[in-house]
Amino acid sequence: MTMTQLGRIGATTLLLVAVLSQPGVATAHGPVSGEDDPCLRRIGEQVVHFNAYQPQYELKGQYCTEIPQTGDTFLVVDLADPAWRNESVGMRIVKGANGTDGEIVADIRPTTHPDGVLRGEVNLEEGVYTVTIATENQSLMKRPQYLLRVHMTDYQKLVQTVAVPLFGVLLVAWLGYKFLRSTWLRKWWAVRRS
Repeated sequence: MTMTQLGRIGATTLLLVAVLSQPGVATAHGPVSGEDDPCLRRIGEQVVHFNAYQPQYELKGQYCTEIPQTGDTFLVVDLADPAWRNESVGMRIVKGANGTDGEIVADIRPTTHPDGVLRGEVNLEEGVYTVTIATENQSLMKRPQYLLRVHMTDYQKLVQTVAVPLFGVLLVAWLGYKFLRSTWLRKWWAVRRS
């Protein structure tokens, strides 16, 4: 094998490591369940689960806090606790990070949901929104809220998902360079060629 072939093998290996190190970066909500689910809110013993869908862009994509595109968005709240199915439950979507000070984009009045699903459709523009789930019996402090970021880049997540694999690739490249420049490899190569 020549040094050029070794370099090509090294470059291919580095590319493979980079691709395989973060296979789920582009996934939406993903297969998360239980306490690790960012879409799950627990208020005492009661549980709700929130999802947003944009089937005009991606049929199977379900989102919770990071909505990738602007436009028509279907909001679905699963009332996992059977007690909530007999109560009047509603949803309010407010533009802004503070759920009380911004412009009300949609207000789904509280009604009962025997099937356990609260649904709504809203047209979201770029920005931050607060979704508040409320019953008539809840105090203001106990209302589950979701902060939605619509069509915005989360630079902290971007740095985390890119920096770690990039650092790994650079480290492997540096180690490969040091190995290729080592006197041991040169001596071994000289022996092989003679």
